[in-house]
Amino acid sequence: MDPLFVPNRIEHEISVAAIDDTRKSLWAEILGWRRSDGAWEGRLSNSALSTATAISAMSFWIRNQTGEAVSELVEQTGRQIDAGFRWLRPLQNEDGGWGDTTASYSNISTTLLVIAAIHAAEVQEDWSPELDLAWEYINGQGGIDGVRRRYGADKTFSVPILASAAMSGIVPWREVGVLPFEAACVPQSWYNLVQMPVVSYAVPALVAIGQVKFVHDPPWNPIARLIRKMAFVRATAVLQRMQPESGGYLEAVPLTSFVTMALCCSGRADHPVATEGVRFLLDSFRPEGSWPIDTNLATWNTTLTINSLAADWPDDMRKPDTWRTTLKWLMDCQTKQHHPFTGAAPGAWGWTDLTGSVPDADDTPGAMLTLKHLSREVELDSAAKSEMQSAALRGAGWLLDLQNRDGGWPTFCRGWGRFPFDRSGADITAHVIRGLNTWREQGDAKKIDAAIGRGFRFMESKQNPDGSWFPLWFGNQDVADENNPVYGTSRVLMAWRDTGCMNEAAAVRGLEWLLENQRANGSWGGGISVGDANDGAGEGTVEETSLAVDILCDAAFDPGLELDFANQIRKQAMVGGRWLVDAIDRKEHNISRPIGFYFAKLWYDEQHYPFVFSLAALGKLGKLVRQNRANDSTKLRTKPDR
Repeated sequence: MDPLFVPNRIEHEISVAAIDDTRKSLWAEILGWRRSDGAWEGRLSNSALSTATAISAMSFWIRNQTGEAVSELVEQTGRQIDAGFRWLRPLQNEDGGWGDTTASYSNISTTLLVIAAIHAAEVQEDWSPELDLAWEYINGQGGIDGVRRRYGADKTFSVPILASAAMSGIVPWREVGVLPFEAACVPQSWYNLVQMPVVSYAVPALVAIGQVKFVHDPPWNPIARLIRKMAFVRATAVLQRMQPESGGYLEAVPLTSFVTMALCCSGRADHPVATEGVRFLLDSFRPEGSWPIDTNLATWNTTLTINSLAADWPDDMRKPDTWRTTLKWLMDCQTKQHHPFTGAAPGAWGWTDLTGSVPDADDTPGAMLTLKHLSREVELDSAAKSEMQSAALRGAGWLLDLQNRDGGWPTFCRGWGRFPFDRSGADITAHVIRGLNTWREQGDAKKIDAAIGRGFRFMESKQNPDGSWFPLWFGNQDVADENNPVYGTSRVLMAWRDTGCMNEAAAVRGLEWLLENQRANGSWGGGISVGDANDGAGEGTVEETSLAVDILCDAAFDPGLELDFANQIRKQAMVGGRWLVDAIDRKEHNISRPIGFYFAKLWYDEQHYPFVFSLAALGKLGKLVRQNRANDSTKLRTKPDR
């Protein structure tokens, strides 16, 4: 493929002062968002999908509950339902559908869930014109079969969507797939052996949706009916055991809503699980009338923030008092016992400090990297550093035990390999390698080296023919199959960077892919940016450009790369940096893009991402420009011709 970027189209030199001033401004704003406990909470986008599922759950709860103890919640619930509908109405797209976020394209899942919510609340007459358009969109996408096609063999989300529609009376129960809720009654350690039809984190949906299907459409086979009838109470106990103190499974509004509505529509609206689910939904409601897809990503955002300082740590942030509360908060987030949701051993981190969090293989290495950066850059005493090292090594042990047979790392549970969010992921594996490598000398170096070697072989096997990698938890709605190769390639290459192996063939091919897919204006990502459909025209995103600039700046002076190739990387990294500085000057970093790809193809954006990704990139860019001036007397001018 010919590069989208032409390196000779340059006008003027990057200003080091502009880079430094932009970075200081970003850091000042980010620092102002820090909570009193030292964490960064961020803000997830409002979600039409979450809003629709919450409305349905609350509507069914109001219609079916009879308990006097919770009657005071009915009025509040009704107000939130009304506000949710007011928020949803103007978000219907011209094609008649709804997307997950306010910046998302329509999709069949969210649109059907909004239709179901309208029927669950019994307000069809008020929505007649919108419903007609929405059904036209649904039918144009293939109807019920279109929902099934979107998810394939994975029933994690397709069955709950159709069950929600059946509970609302708009889809026959026979169209809802069967979920064997009795399988949840086996010991938790056996879950990966019984070939669940859902991913590991969706056991509550398996139980609740499977049960409501059983109540409304029992199997004709008398043996199957008997088995499920006998397992009903015991499976419900699994729901109760897994429900966290907050009431929200995984702190996720959709999952909690599905469980709650299923209980309400199977004669159990007064069950404690349903009541606590409604309380969680009430607590998750936002003043604008919507719900987010999850409560927050506080651990993830906090570690991203601190790790983004690594290239150029602020001198005024080295005192221990500045980080004491943050460090305590982060250490407290490490799990201390086996997790009731996945059965995971202690020693890891999840994405938030809230009780619905689950330990995972992306947040754990993020925390390990943060502990290393704090121990290196902050003036801490030896006791504090020893405690941090112990915590990091516990995390390393947890990650080593999680590695799959294929050499990669999954997000949550070892051995659940059937569906996308349980398989090993290249970007997850790269992050784990970085975390393990950072603490290699303090840990079991031989064991870590062996695990890292298997991880690299796995990543090489997952590299696309064009040299890119796809990530697991991030997407681009404008790219074929909704993948995000800019994010994936940039993140995977960081493992080769951190281990000093950027000159290996797989890494070189990845770098070449990034160079070939830079836009003519210097950016990456955004709309159609892969495949040269518009000759690279158009704007990329702050998030994706930052990630590409970050890794290219590191590669620019790698001694193992050929000189001409390194010079090309250096030029294109600086052009990308010029675009990034200009974009931030235009305040484009205040616009977060839906690149987040949550459970079961749910989109989100996070306002923290463009800030912290660009903060990290600008730290690398400033270092590159200074190195360039020291090493090369030839002025590199970096703004493309317009």
